[in-house]
Amino acid sequence: MGFPLLRLADAGFSQQPVSRWWTIPLRLIVGYGFMEHGYAKLAHGPEHFADILHALGVPAPALMGWLTILVELVGGLLVLIGAFIPLAAVPMAAVLLVAIVTVHLPNGFSSIKLQSVTAAGAHFGQPGYETDLLYLAAIAALVLGGPGPLSLGRGLVRRRSPTV
Repeated sequence: MGFPLLRLADAGFSQQPVSRWWTIPLRLIVGYGFMEHGYAKLAHGPEHFADILHALGVPAPALMGWLTILVELVGGLLVLIGAFIPLAAVPMAAVLLVAIVTVHLPNGFSSIKLQSVTAAGAHFGQPGYETDLLYLAAIAALVLGGPGPLSLGRGLVRRRSPTV
């Protein structure tokens, strides 16, 4: 029988349980977050990001910089629209794992490192790997659970399904 409040009433949506809609906030946050990071690297100049990668000892920093930007922009867009998430997840996870190992691991787990508070405001230290792990968990959840409703991937799967 279930709880009527746990189902969407009408409004043109299918009669799926509301619990199936969990993918939408994950897709919006992860997709936008990745695209924002890719755009920031592009806006500040890919050569600036390549210099950072070089200082961290990453091989072929110019190439890796462009690949990272591409993964963040394209992967973020694919997650946002809910298409080819399992395919996009592999390079996205690789970017996150490299960021953890090369940048965030020495800073510990917490993403918030309050250093001091002055009249100018709060001053924070380098973030840890907490946020990267949250992104990895969200990507894994989307791979395992599928893109969910209102996704391009859902339409692609439906079109390829044999009709009975």
